[in-house]
Amino acid sequence: MLRVIDEPRRRRPAYFWWLLANALAFCFAVISWTLCLHVFRNIEVPRNYEILGKLGRLPKWEPYTVDKAPNGNVMGPKELYQKFFGMAPQDAERWNRLLLKNYLTNSKNSLLLTYIEGDYQVETLRELAAADFFNPGFVVRAQALVKPDEFGIAAPYPVYIEYLFPTADVAAARFFKRGDLLGVRKSPGCAAVVGFSKIMAGGDPALLLTVIPITYGPYQNGEVRLFEITPPTQLRPRAGFPVFKEP
Repeated sequence: MLRVIDEPRRRRPAYFWWLLANALAFCFAVISWTLCLHVFRNIEVPRNYEILGKLGRLPKWEPYTVDKAPNGNVMGPKELYQKFFGMAPQDAERWNRLLLKNYLTNSKNSLLLTYIEGDYQVETLRELAAADFFNPGFVVRAQALVKPDEFGIAAPYPVYIEYLFPTADVAAARFFKRGDLLGVRKSPGCAAVVGFSKIMAGGDPALLLTVIPITYGPYQNGEVRLFEITPPTQLRPRAGFPVFKEP
């Protein structure tokens, strides 16, 4: 009897595996580059900031002096209210990310830089802790006082600030008392807006701005009360804003 011998199964050409390996390598490279670009371009995302910190690739911090501070818009309480309060939630979220990103990248984009001015009445304050955006330092919360006209008496306005002071001299917080007047001018502090939100204050909606000085050196509160503002050594975007979480 004749023996039937099956024909050997055809092997796939060697170049099939070569193409497959190259396709996988190409996909891996694309994914890697996409992830890298996402991390570097979105430094304001807490996870990305932490990754760059571990890699030693955070932006180089350049301490500004008053004469070297970048240009930016200078606004009083009324202008700040008009600019930020009426934003839709999605626009406010986008702006907050851009403001934080600009601060983390050393305030390079002057179009996103807004300095605050005006008179604010101190409400409360506290030292900054390890869970806050940075420490050491302290934060002062105050409400804007605005004159209705040139000859009127300044009255509370629905704009609040939380002013973060980066300083090793945390005892300087005692210079600020509830009810004190905090006069904020562009020079010398250059307090820039890094975040904002809507709050309820006394049963009415109001604007809360988180501001941080971007220039460093002596800060004078009153006639003889001096303390040194220093660049923060470590930032924690995961802490988020506002600093005062309670209503």
